[in-house]
Amino acid sequence: MLYQIYETQRSLMEPFADFALAASKMLSNPLSPVSQYPMSHRMSATYDLMYRLGKDYEKPQFGIQSVPVGNVDVAVHERIEINKPFCDLIRFKRFSDDTSTLTQLKKQPVVLIVAPLSGHYATLLRDTVRTMLQSHKVYITDWKNARLVPMSDGEFHLDDYVNYIQEFIRHIQNAYGNCHVMSVCQPTVPVLAAVSLMATRGEDIPLSMTMMGGPIDASKSPTAVNNLAMNKSLSWFENNVIYRVPQNFAGAGRRVYPGFLQHSGFVAMNPDRHLKSHYDYFKDLVKGDNSNADSHRQFYDEYNAVLDMDADYYLETIQTVFQEFKLMNGNWQVMSVDGKKELVRPQDIKGVGLLTIEGELDDISGSGQTKAAHTLCNSIPSKLQMHFEVKGAGHYGIFSGRRWREQVYPLVTQFILDNDTQQKSKSKLKREPSLLAEDFEFGEDQPMAKKKITRAKAPAKKASRKTR
Repeated sequence: MLYQIYETQRSLMEPFADFALAASKMLSNPLSPVSQYPMSHRMSATYDLMYRLGKDYEKPQFGIQSVPVGNVDVAVHERIEINKPFCDLIRFKRFSDDTSTLTQLKKQPVVLIVAPLSGHYATLLRDTVRTMLQSHKVYITDWKNARLVPMSDGEFHLDDYVNYIQEFIRHIQNAYGNCHVMSVCQPTVPVLAAVSLMATRGEDIPLSMTMMGGPIDASKSPTAVNNLAMNKSLSWFENNVIYRVPQNFAGAGRRVYPGFLQHSGFVAMNPDRHLKSHYDYFKDLVKGDNSNADSHRQFYDEYNAVLDMDADYYLETIQTVFQEFKLMNGNWQVMSVDGKKELVRPQDIKGVGLLTIEGELDDISGSGQTKAAHTLCNSIPSKLQMHFEVKGAGHYGIFSGRRWREQVYPLVTQFILDNDTQQKSKSKLKREPSLLAEDFEFGEDQPMAKKKITRAKAPAKKASRKTR
């Protein structure tokens, strides 16, 4: 019922939000006569703030059109490689007509960035992706809003999350022979499980794993987020935060943890900070400081855009990660796509690089939680392991902003490159990348420019690929 009440309230507020936007523009437009009246700028700022507080925030776009590689701007094309019911595997393909730059692009490592499924969209990692594209071929998981997934597509469990990651890794390996995996926050746990299961089966595993600010061992230095998950029973979460999607969405009837409840929780963690931020935004509008005002809009356009999570996945994550600590206790079993339960054994991972990164001031994943991965992966040689604590950084600072670009990114890039060059010779390419119809002559996977492009024959076995 709460979800229906919220949607009704949102629908009623929408006309008022549109009116506030129109009034704000009319009062701030220099060609409008009313903009010349005293107090018009202050009234315009008031209406603008009302609009932003009352509007509905849709899923943002990555919007990465180009990135610098050396001294050359390289074009970027975003496309869906695999379309799953609850997630898309997105690739950011780079193009250049500069011969030396193209040669450089072809030699760079391949990285799968696993974005969190914990309330926000994958675009929260836009800065991460944009920076990584300067020196890597980049893929990212783009998790879907559960309220838009029809009931006919079935349920989504934590086990499905782990199986998705394995499928994505195999897809990239099939194209390049190897890859590196970077997980940010929540996915550190399922990513470690996915790689562990692949290692136990004797499959090829990523050359390196970079884990950033994740709850590998949520019992260490528990934060407010951890305490809530640990101190409430599973039945409390099921009875208080799980609701069915209303009839006006494609996923009508699906049990979810609604995005608007998650957003309320985010804001409640630091209400004073958000209140001050909105008041500063109002003052910037009055002063005409468009630069700071635009920064505020960009941040909250992302922060206020939230998605619903499938109830089964959410409750199982609470139970597995924050209440029973199954990964640390060594009793986590994951159901494979074949319906077989498999024990997660991180100790079976060998010969890959492991980099863990934590923020000194992280108030979501406490100190030592991510570092615990080194204890679990005790078969990885110490020379291939590294831990880094970012001084003065909070949770978001380790993957976006100045500290990410100046401190974390150079370290991650060098770590990936070291493990790529040390281990690349051990893996042979399963196939040469084929020339697809949608590829261009100067793409990062293509042969150097020739007078005639020849198409490679399709391999005997190829990863399944769905299209929209």
